[in-house]
Amino acid sequence: MTIARLACAGLALVALGGCGGKDVGTSVRSVSEQAAAEPATGVQDWRAIATVADRQRLREWRTAWIAALQKARAGGAGAKIDADPALYAYDAALSDPVPPAGDYRCRTVKLGAKTAAGLDYVAYPFFRCRIASDENGVSLAKLTGSQRISGTIYPSDTSRAVFLGTIALGDERSAMRYGRDTTRDVAGWVERIGPQRWRLVQPYPAFESTLDVLELVPA
Repeated sequence: MTIARLACAGLALVALGGCGGKDVGTSVRSVSEQAAAEPATGVQDWRAIATVADRQRLREWRTAWIAALQKARAGGAGAKIDADPALYAYDAALSDPVPPAGDYRCRTVKLGAKTAAGLDYVAYPFFRCRIASDENGVSLAKLTGSQRISGTIYPSDTSRAVFLGTIALGDERSAMRYGRDTTRDVAGWVERIGPQRWRLVQPYPAFESTLDVLELVPA
């Protein structure tokens, strides 16, 4: 799907899979039935949909990257970061940032703990994600895990797109509607970092870390 076709995307949330913890699973049918969908608004600019807090988080993405990497390196993860520069370098984005529709393997890496007791580098195993495309635009859903984000990918520029969505936790059956709870809202930049590799970079997430990086590769 081209960026031009994405310009009409409205917010359409679907229930997702999570980061770490027990794989609670979500069927294809339940994802459809539980979708916390916003009606198509015809608004072409993601800035008209994003909350004030999320616009601020997205603006500060570089500051979050630098702080998170510094903490992770200080915590002993330098070798892991250096071994995968495409995933961890903040300037690695390539053209055509939106993943094509299909099933993906996805994993979350959390960088820079929010508290002294937290871990500064946590890489979770791969779970299931899905990219879907319809008349409402392109959606990203993480289908398994204990932290399950869901939301819509909006066009931004030739190397980055914007993700706006929410997160469902534990055994919750559906995600909240975007904008209702700042602790559940998720905002990030979608970037292509290889021939068939993408990432969703989430600066200053509500829980645990300074930066979350969701890696996506075709299943």
